[in-house]
Amino acid sequence: MASSDKPEIVDRDVKEKEKKDDKDEDKGGFMVDRDVKEKEKKDDKDEDKGGFMEKVKDFIQDIGEKIEGAIGFGKPTADVAGIHIPSINLEKAEIVVDVLIKNPNPVPIPLIDINYLIESDGRKLISGLIPDAGTIHAHGEETVKIPVVLIYDDIKSTYDEIKPGSIIPYKVKVELIVDVPIFGRLTLPLEKTGEIPIPYKPDIDVEKIHFERFSFEETVAVLHLKLENKNDFELGLKDLDYEIWLADVSIGGAELADSTKIDKNGIGKLLIPITFRPKEFGSALWDMIRGRGTGYTMKGNIHVDTPFGAMKMPISKEGGTTRLKKDDDDDDDDDKD
Repeated sequence: MASSDKPEIVDRDVKEKEKKDDKDEDKGGFMVDRDVKEKEKKDDKDEDKGGFMEKVKDFIQDIGEKIEGAIGFGKPTADVAGIHIPSINLEKAEIVVDVLIKNPNPVPIPLIDINYLIESDGRKLISGLIPDAGTIHAHGEETVKIPVVLIYDDIKSTYDEIKPGSIIPYKVKVELIVDVPIFGRLTLPLEKTGEIPIPYKPDIDVEKIHFERFSFEETVAVLHLKLENKNDFELGLKDLDYEIWLADVSIGGAELADSTKIDKNGIGKLLIPITFRPKEFGSALWDMIRGRGTGYTMKGNIHVDTPFGAMKMPISKEGGTTRLKKDDDDDDDDDKD
């Protein structure tokens, strides 16, 4: 073989190698390009997917906020607006608890039950349940009235230390049970404190009868009454209705000339004008004139204002003794025999 043929073989090997390298390069480039494109496609898909989910989330949140804003569901609120005593006497006290409930929702909410308790110094006075108490209008407010009756005999038989005439503290506890959409059944607890009296009837006496004009056909006189207030609160005496008997003969009643105030645990003096016919009294009248006195009976009611409201309180006196006094008699003499 000639020496010039060897380089030719080398060149062919080199060329074959170069061709192979070129093919590998082309193939590698193709694979790289394909991988890049696949990755780019995947990235595009992920990006599209992520963007779609974000848009869905934003849409749902936006819709939720709009629904919440449009519907506006919220928890109702309640407060004890006031406590009233429309009626009170020696036997019982009628109490009304006003509860103001506000409904912020666009639909009515039912007031399922009302539980209430009145206690004094931790001791139960009365409790109860009011079922199906009504409905609170949408976007409205209602004042629900809870009527309660305190029977004094029940209180005094349970708690010996609670005395007639005293004032005791109390606490009203109320639980309102409502059913609210979204929130479900809710309990709204409320409390309010105050004071309530245990009234005691006053004592009354006819101290004397002072006559201004005397005749057997008609006598004008003035009853001098003493009224003792045994309560720990003052009485504003407005009126009284009564009937009085002298020597078992009724001389009727009369109106109160002037209103007066009787301090707590104090004594008030009342002047009551009366007109009667002495000839109807027989010998009892002469006993009164001679200063011996005669028996009397007085029954009726007094109408008073108190810090807890108006009250009608009974008055009674049986078997008392009184006498007539003339104008020139000293009013400071003994009033009773």
